[in-house]
Amino acid sequence: MHAERMERVRAAMAAQGVDVLLLSVGADLPWLTGYEAMALERLTMLVVPRDGDATLVVPRLEAPRVVERPDVFAVHPWDETDDPIGVVTALSGPAGTVAIGDRTWARFLVDLQAAAAGSPAWRKASEVTGPLRARKDPSEITALRDAAAAADRVAAQLQDGQIPLLGRTEADVSADIGRRLIDEGHRRVNFAIVATGANAASPHHEAGPTVIEPGQVVLCDFGGTWPTDSGAGYCSDITRCVALGPPPPEVAEAYAVLQAAQAASVAAATVGTACEGVDAAARSPITAAGYGERFIHRTGHGIGVEEHEDPYIVAGNATPLAAGHAFSVEPGIYTPEAWGLRLEDIVVATDAGPLALNRADHDLVVVEG
Repeated sequence: MHAERMERVRAAMAAQGVDVLLLSVGADLPWLTGYEAMALERLTMLVVPRDGDATLVVPRLEAPRVVERPDVFAVHPWDETDDPIGVVTALSGPAGTVAIGDRTWARFLVDLQAAAAGSPAWRKASEVTGPLRARKDPSEITALRDAAAAADRVAAQLQDGQIPLLGRTEADVSADIGRRLIDEGHRRVNFAIVATGANAASPHHEAGPTVIEPGQVVLCDFGGTWPTDSGAGYCSDITRCVALGPPPPEVAEAYAVLQAAQAASVAAATVGTACEGVDAAARSPITAAGYGERFIHRTGHGIGVEEHEDPYIVAGNATPLAAGHAFSVEPGIYTPEAWGLRLEDIVVATDAGPLALNRADHDLVVVEG
């Protein structure tokens, strides 16, 4: 798996005229090597010359965490008194164009630029790796499916009333959801948004001390990282809303529009359709119903090793969907100081049509609390 990915990366480097690829913290490294670097002040960096052997430069105290893959990369541990910038520069050699990981700390980039031989052009590594990572292979789709199924089980617990809401704070419920994600097999929790009443009008509301009260709609958006044998985890992401009692008519009407729009957008996510077309499929019915100005974000984002990655389902992105593209479809309607609604599934574009990975009930379920 990793050797095949390295071959594809080198082919992309050759096609784009990139002489060396440098990957530090971020999702590219575990995707390509199976090793996830800690975000330390000590430099970890994979050096991939286009025509030479790849080397993982890693602090010696971190080296025991590396699962060695000699067919993919060699390991070069460095000691506390060594100069890792010098090591990376020597391994890189003279290069006309260097592609560096998007998440690399600025301090390392500045030092590498100062130490580089000649005056290479610097580019984002995502220009090389992004299109490759965006198209998931069967093993990656299986991991995403497993992650989605686990998130569905937590969503079902929410909708069945197994997660108490009434009288609890958002923060308490958020922590509860997080524990359940772990119990269902996730390696870690990435986020657990719980927003009640007017707080739900803020799409990225941070769960806090607000107490959930009768008659409110509670928006829950959560996800984590699912472990795999490859070393790279794959993410889940789901949003469901529940009502503590019959919702007000205006909320019920808006949710009906939202649910129809989300279903239309999923159906539009066919191979060859532009990402902006999938966004438009969600946006059109919401706008027609008079809620256009209340849909304030893109329809979706790619998902894989990262919660947010290519492709982005947004107006202006003419990239056509290809088989293996995995992404969220999550339209929302938000009324400031009143309420907010969002409905989200993870979808994979396949030659047989859109494959929605999340199956939890899409209705605005009423729970007793």
